[in-house]
Amino acid sequence: MFAPSQHDVRRFFCETWRKHGDGTPTTPMETLAGLWIAEHPEYHGELADVQAALAASYTVDDARTNPFLHLSMHLSISEQCSIDQPSGIRAAVEWLAEQCGSLHEAHHQAMECLGEMVWSSQRSGTPPDGEAYLDCVRRRASR
Repeated sequence: MFAPSQHDVRRFFCETWRKHGDGTPTTPMETLAGLWIAEHPEYHGELADVQAALAASYTVDDARTNPFLHLSMHLSISEQCSIDQPSGIRAAVEWLAEQCGSLHEAHHQAMECLGEMVWSSQRSGTPPDGEAYLDCVRRRASR
């Protein structure tokens, strides 16, 4: 199983953004990450400085979004939709995108559900509940 460290993840996004700016060829995952990075200009400065990115700390008290977590969640949802796991997530996110008027906003809504599922799993010590996650995305689409 692939288990990157926090620094691995941060280097990946910083390197992807560097390659995007340089016009250097990218892997398929870097290409997808680059598309999501481009959607978030507020993160470009943080991604431009690898050393600062590696040293940065993001806590609840900071009242700022962790760009690496946020972008990782975009990639997770993209991957879930590409393989339709949990089963039905692709259709649910597509429906949510129709309701929101944008795939980007749908991802942000789905992130709330994904974060809730992970938090519940960690809190209870049980496996992530894919059905609860899927139901949450569908509820948001039906509003």
